[in-house]
Amino acid sequence: MYLSDINHPNQLHGLSVNQLKQIACQIRDKHLQTVGVTGGHLGPGLGVVELTLGLYQTLDLDRDKVIWDVGHQAYPHKLITGRYKDFHTLRQKHGVAGYLKRCENTFDHFGAGHASTSISAALGMALARDIRGEKFKVAAIIGDGALTGGMALEAINHAGHLPKTNLLVVLNDNEMSISPNVGAIPRYLNKMRLSGPLQFLTDNIEEQFKQIPFVGESLSPELSRIKEGMKRLAVPKVGAVFEELGFTYIGPVDGHNIEELINTFHQAHQINGPVLVHVATVKGKGYEIAEKDQVGYHAQSPFNLSTGKAIPSNKPKPPSYSKVFAHTLVKLAEQNPKIIGITAAMATGTGLDKLQAKLPKQYIDVGIAEQHAVTLAAGLACEGIIPVVAIYSTFLQRAYDQIIHDVCIQNLPVFFCLDRAGIVGADGPTHQGMYDIAYLRCIPNIVLMAPKDEAELQRMVLTGINYNAGPIAMRFPRGSGYGVPLMEEGWEPLEIGKGEILRHGDDLLLLGYGTMVYPALQTAEILSEHGIEATVVNSRFSKPLDTEMILTLAEKIGRVVTLEEGCVSGGFGSAVVEALLDRDVVVPVKRIGIPDVLVDHAQPHESKADLGLSSSQIADRILLMLFSQKTLPIMS
Repeated sequence: MYLSDINHPNQLHGLSVNQLKQIACQIRDKHLQTVGVTGGHLGPGLGVVELTLGLYQTLDLDRDKVIWDVGHQAYPHKLITGRYKDFHTLRQKHGVAGYLKRCENTFDHFGAGHASTSISAALGMALARDIRGEKFKVAAIIGDGALTGGMALEAINHAGHLPKTNLLVVLNDNEMSISPNVGAIPRYLNKMRLSGPLQFLTDNIEEQFKQIPFVGESLSPELSRIKEGMKRLAVPKVGAVFEELGFTYIGPVDGHNIEELINTFHQAHQINGPVLVHVATVKGKGYEIAEKDQVGYHAQSPFNLSTGKAIPSNKPKPPSYSKVFAHTLVKLAEQNPKIIGITAAMATGTGLDKLQAKLPKQYIDVGIAEQHAVTLAAGLACEGIIPVVAIYSTFLQRAYDQIIHDVCIQNLPVFFCLDRAGIVGADGPTHQGMYDIAYLRCIPNIVLMAPKDEAELQRMVLTGINYNAGPIAMRFPRGSGYGVPLMEEGWEPLEIGKGEILRHGDDLLLLGYGTMVYPALQTAEILSEHGIEATVVNSRFSKPLDTEMILTLAEKIGRVVTLEEGCVSGGFGSAVVEALLDRDVVVPVKRIGIPDVLVDHAQPHESKADLGLSSSQIADRILLMLFSQKTLPIMS
């Protein structure tokens, strides 16, 4: 049996352990070959190959359901569920998604881009099964990093309260999330891995038996069974927490021993009620470079398999916004010990690993726990600390209630730094940072700002640090800056709510916000070739708006176009329209941004082209607007 012949996971039934080991090797090879070309998540999927094969051989996937947490660990799942021939299109436009999608495949029972959701979803499916009187199995696979999320613990608490509901939770314990895990739960799991009784049973019992004359060397298969049985006896100690919460605990199990996994899962399926199987795996298993650098090879851009080095681009790029943010924050934190950077298990992605390395006492990682991160920051702010909460735009959505209740209602000076705002590309709709302008703008007390380039980002970091009148948020994009000169000293904070005029013209007012300021300037140059001269404003703030500037220019020029890399509904353009109408200034307004659609996975420039957000497309839309109607209403 070859991996390329597998179109349905039930084809694993009846295969020998040796055959499954061969397929495991083929999965790793295909995984590495593909990610080496397309980029994508590497370590998570390599670590669960045997786990996937062992579990799936014990299930009937025409009936049973497997729910994966996050989804970036599910590449092996994709390879054995009919997507092998298309796997080379991974994360490419119209290709195989990097995460699970219900609309992509019947075996993707629940879509997931954020962590800690699988147990809740699986429990919901199990309860629906019981309500309908059906008999299929439901399994949730969750990583130890995702177990730090409060939602996972809430689901475990609920499931343990339902002793008649059959549910299998597979804990994929590789001691990592993206970065090394933090907190008491991972520390407890590590003790379970390395507990005295287990170490004695697994490391020393074999030596004891080998000392028995004429017996020790002939006990190899029997010895394995004895060791496994003795491990089970240790469960009341090492699995006490899960047992007390209502689960039958099994483990730890070697996550790369297919035979042991199959036997364990068969055993788990025979137990009534919620069961937790604790599987110990190695992130990046089978690719030595990824095993040695589990943080760096969690996900990779296209890279050379033999060296593990990223494939260099044709020309050097300016530093990323994340790096500029980290560099600026570290310099400011060196001068002010009250500055504390907070991350929710995304130290490398947000750049806070630089703060951790330089000023570890001014760095906090809370694990995958965005809600806790925000309220923790609120508590710090109550005591005069300057908390800088660095979280991706898409992940901050998870803490919306805490932003409102714990920060904004109390008007606490918390500085939110929203990385990956706007179109992020290959990770798809779960990761696009499209909504933060809209979901934050409606909350009282908060200030919202976005830099036009990396130098202005530096000034906004200083602005956010210095602002003590309440909460403030800065959004910035994924990827490289424009290459403008950075400031090493002499930084000055921005005046809150004030924009800047970058270009003058009498025919049209272009209001750009954040990443759309430079496209606004390029659009103005294209329009100039058609005899239309535009005033271009770098708005800087979407809340509070520079209302007086906007009203004055709008009344004088008479036509307004707003540009933003966020959802149009409720976004920056909506704020401008509201401000105009509130002052009875009725002029034609065109809002340009991301329409009311989900933006699928593709390269960012491809997505922007599809959405009509390139400068030439914007210019065409404006020309059509200007020349197709003599008198223009307010438009969107």
